[in-house]
Amino acid sequence: MIQNTASVVVENLTKRFGSFTAVDRISFEAHRGEIFGFLGPNGAGKSTTIRILCGLLRPTSGVAQVAGVDVAASPEAVRQQIGYMSQRFSLYNDLRVVENLRFFAGLYSVPARDLPARLAWALRMAGLEGRELSPTRALAVGWKQRLALGCAVLHRPPIVFLDEPTSGVDPVSRRHFWELIHQMVAEGITVFVTTHYMDEAEYCNRLVLIDRGRIVAMGTPTELKTRHMKGQLLLVECEPLGPGLEALREAPGVLDAAVFGSSLHAVVTDARATAPKVREALEARLIRVGRLEQIPPSLEDVFVSLTAGRESKQERTA
Repeated sequence: MIQNTASVVVENLTKRFGSFTAVDRISFEAHRGEIFGFLGPNGAGKSTTIRILCGLLRPTSGVAQVAGVDVAASPEAVRQQIGYMSQRFSLYNDLRVVENLRFFAGLYSVPARDLPARLAWALRMAGLEGRELSPTRALAVGWKQRLALGCAVLHRPPIVFLDEPTSGVDPVSRRHFWELIHQMVAEGITVFVTTHYMDEAEYCNRLVLIDRGRIVAMGTPTELKTRHMKGQLLLVECEPLGPGLEALREAPGVLDAAVFGSSLHAVVTDARATAPKVREALEARLIRVGRLEQIPPSLEDVFVSLTAGRESKQERTA
């Protein structure tokens, strides 16, 4: 039986488009006043899930409740309880900043008596004070995203859905945007955010890792890195990188290896025992080895490890 204590509750949610299953029997809960992250590559099912939860898509099967409301039975009631910001900039470039805010205030039925205070709050929250009369088209992408967030939360919803909110935004603007998210959470708002940026996932209180429509892991960032990493991790800096990767995958004790930036990450059973063997195997192929040491896993390491395991299993059963 679904309990209504959580902001978002999903049980066995499925969405099919013809023969293609975009979301495959997923279940999770997001609680009040937390940043709940939906992490996965493009095409994993993140945006489909968030559109279902916002009442924009009807699920094929399963149950989803937002603020205690069934999204399939009462999508309009759900939309009154949420703020939604899509990954594509959805405001009007021909309008000024304040005109966009006023337009969305009308869409969300913000009472006229509350409008001045809400506009002032949104401008202050988004850091757009002094830019009220700026044409929206003249804003940089990061500022447009701030404006879109301000429009999405004008009616002070208890739950905000952000679908890839920092896609295409520079790193500094991304950091500022996440500061705004933390401000909202401090006020008790639930923020449900999808992203494919692994570093952004570290900002979330809890995470779901999703791949090809299915949940592969769930927990806090720390739990995911300590419980779901299959082995220990070695950082290997070597030249040339391509042949180094091939040699590393064949080295004794190496379970898996992948390129991370300008170095290699190797999953091993025992880092201390394997490191000398790895160096020896690489140097035997005339590969120059620099740093070679055990490091703590990142969320990207965990995700690669989990999804690589699924791929290998599917290949064996194909």
